[in-house]
Amino acid sequence: MSLPLASAVGPSAYWYLTRATGTVALILLTLAVVLGVIEVEQYSTRRTPRFAIDGVHRTASLLAVVFLIVHILTAALDSFASIPLIDAVVPFAGTYRPLWLGLGAVSFDMLLAIVLTSLARRRLGYRAWRFTHWLAYASWPLALLHGLGTGSDVKATWMLGVSGGCLIVVLSAVCVRAISGWPDQIRPRSAALALAAVFAGGLALWLPSGPLGAHWAQRSGTPKSLLHPAAGGRHG
Repeated sequence: MSLPLASAVGPSAYWYLTRATGTVALILLTLAVVLGVIEVEQYSTRRTPRFAIDGVHRTASLLAVVFLIVHILTAALDSFASIPLIDAVVPFAGTYRPLWLGLGAVSFDMLLAIVLTSLARRRLGYRAWRFTHWLAYASWPLALLHGLGTGSDVKATWMLGVSGGCLIVVLSAVCVRAISGWPDQIRPRSAALALAAVFAGGLALWLPSGPLGAHWAQRSGTPKSLLHPAAGGRHG
């Protein structure tokens, strides 16, 4: 028995695919960011040489983009909310939770810039490519906020576990990288630790009154036409 691709009664297959691919993309992006943050050469060994770790890093990054593309396509195809494909690349222009959907668009644009500059790396030069590559570190917190702000499963135990696990892993990688070699380059290392602490503290303060609080669907910018009881199971 096949799952309907569109239904006016309940969630469609597109809706489930959007949730699943978004979650997998976050996990893959987290893996890519962690491998980029830590000093790979310090953890490479004869059994796990650096080129193997670099290969995992590149594969995770590319797979994250692939799953993001599927995530975007299925969200656009789902008949529940009107989310045009243009909203995936033009931030804050949509009508469905515009702020939180816009953060996802900014994150996707950053990752797209990384992919395109990587393909043209020889022409751009190492410095230009390296500068653009740093966007990956900025795209991750935006992706996490996007998922928390738009996700319908944000209150589910499993999703809280995934989001919390990704946060802990990234923060741990930042701490390891910042502390390793201390006190050399103390200013950038201190700045990285401070930013990590501010982000984690901000989430701890925002979540209870935000996505985990009451009436988040209304407060996040969901159109009134979608706030009826029949669609209640599809809101966070």
